[in-house]
Amino acid sequence: MLLPCVAVLRSPGPGMFWLWMAVTGSELTCSISRGILRYNYVGRVVENISKRCGGFLRKLSLRGCLGVGDNALRTFAQNCRNIEVLNLNGCTKTTDATCTSLSKFCSKLRHLDLASCTSITNMSLKALSEGCPLLEQLNISWCDQVTKDGIQALVRGCGGLKALFLKGCTQLEDEALKYIGAHCPELVTLNLQTCLQITDEGLITICRGCHKLQSLCASGCSNITDAILNALGQNCPRLRILEVARCSQLTDVGFTTLARNCHELEKMDLEECVQITDSTLIQLSIHCPRLQVLSLSHCELITDDGIRHLGNGACAHDQLEVIELDNCPLITDASLEHLKSCHSLERIELYDCQQISRAGIKRLRTHLPNIKVHAYFAPVTPPPSVGGSRQRFCRCCIIL
Repeated sequence: MLLPCVAVLRSPGPGMFWLWMAVTGSELTCSISRGILRYNYVGRVVENISKRCGGFLRKLSLRGCLGVGDNALRTFAQNCRNIEVLNLNGCTKTTDATCTSLSKFCSKLRHLDLASCTSITNMSLKALSEGCPLLEQLNISWCDQVTKDGIQALVRGCGGLKALFLKGCTQLEDEALKYIGAHCPELVTLNLQTCLQITDEGLITICRGCHKLQSLCASGCSNITDAILNALGQNCPRLRILEVARCSQLTDVGFTTLARNCHELEKMDLEECVQITDSTLIQLSIHCPRLQVLSLSHCELITDDGIRHLGNGACAHDQLEVIELDNCPLITDASLEHLKSCHSLERIELYDCQQISRAGIKRLRTHLPNIKVHAYFAPVTPPPSVGGSRQRFCRCCIIL
């Protein structure tokens, strides 16, 4: 039975924060919100919570609590040795000392979020590897001091990793991915967004070593080519989510191989994959019946014919929920007609689709009355007034 307890604690000075606690059986969950109060007082609250909750505390979120530092978290680690889920996202005072404390006292830790803790280095990953062998999920996004040496140390002791978020870790290169592919066969989720040094070589190693992969984000990894899509198709049949925005070297050839082998795809972000054409949509419509979200923004070669195939495809009637077509100049009202039968469609993006009209959107809404349509139309600039008075300018846009 869930017995929630909610309290508001006021600081000695201005500001306040929320403390949320819930007891389920012998487990205790605690969350301190991103309120106004984020500094020294919050650190003392964390210490007090740890002393009172002790071994009962299983989950703690301190997301955005800027004032929580190493001293408070050392006390926490000493007192709460059964902690399994810890969120320190945005706790920017956290350093390697915190991970050393977690390694020493919290051997049951499974999920750890250190995103935006920019003082974290390879030393933290080495400590976690030595003391937290049960770690399944780690988020070190934007910890840009981490290199391949840290990843190598981590995976050797935490081979059971299922989710690894490395967004913005700009020093990582292919060698780091080779370590992951060799030691993390259970990996399900991998985020490499804006890891600019990554190439085909490293990602192919991931595909060959992590056959259970279901979610891959490589958006902004502009060096990758169709070789990655071929490797995913050949090795990762359970793939559900693929985000490859701004990967401009990917083509219809690679997506054809992917679609023909990865039939469980649900979400694809292909924004600025500028070489793809209607051929990719034809393959997705035939082979991917579970597709729910598809972004084609800035894919300027997509035409109404591709949308027609998608609207008649296996995913159209019951699955497709979101389609993004921003800056697709060849899309016209005919595409909206092709989407009328997509009864699950909840949202469509049409910014800068110059051939889409208000009338076309209105007709779509007669069939899908609850759909959210995001578009704009720039009004025609009126001619100068007679008599040489100051010219009037149009307003920039109208949002539907």
